[in-house]
Amino acid sequence: MRVFAISDLHLSINNPKPMDIFGPAWDNYVENIIEDWNSKVNEDDLVLMAGDFSWAMALEDTKKDFDLLKDLKGKKIIIRGNHDYWWKGISAVREFLPEGFYAIQNDAIKFGNIIVCGTRGWTFPNGEPADEKIFNREVIRLELTLKQAFAMKEEGDKIVCMMHYPPVNARREDSEFSRLLKTYQVDAVIFGHLHGYKTMQLKFFKDEIPYYLTSCDMVGNKLIEISEV
Repeated sequence: MRVFAISDLHLSINNPKPMDIFGPAWDNYVENIIEDWNSKVNEDDLVLMAGDFSWAMALEDTKKDFDLLKDLKGKKIIIRGNHDYWWKGISAVREFLPEGFYAIQNDAIKFGNIIVCGTRGWTFPNGEPADEKIFNREVIRLELTLKQAFAMKEEGDKIVCMMHYPPVNARREDSEFSRLLKTYQVDAVIFGHLHGYKTMQLKFFKDEIPYYLTSCDMVGNKLIEISEV
């Protein structure tokens, strides 16, 4: 079983919202992702998608977006991004998902010896009380998902944590997020959200933990293999 990741697909099959207006990286990006997916992924592999899956506003309007990927190989694990307005509640999302898709929200799921956990995260506080409140709540949620993952862990298991927002800034300074990821001995961190961002490396290490930026336009619309797990 191998683990791949790609995020920020921003699908809009039901109500088309062309992404190529944001630059050439988005030209035929969905077709390129599917072609790469088919060339790499086997049935037992995991594909992690760290948020911003669909532009839909209502859960039922995501059906065509999920249908586009549901027959592709691998187990598909998603978390909520800041543009996933259709994600109103985890129970409704899980009931709606087609076979082969799994949703994580402040909890964890184990596949063989791989434990996947995750939460959305948030931007770092810049003096705005509203942002600080959300950020602090997301710190609590991150610890909830990490606690559950750590409780599942047995000898030889690996923990992969997905966050939509970057857990650290471009200077890789310590944050409440990174300290928790270190405390709970995470083996890899997957995040997205950033587009056209030149100062954040696609892969870097902090506290000996590999961090992967997987926004599809940033990685050439190709799935990235998480080699450490």
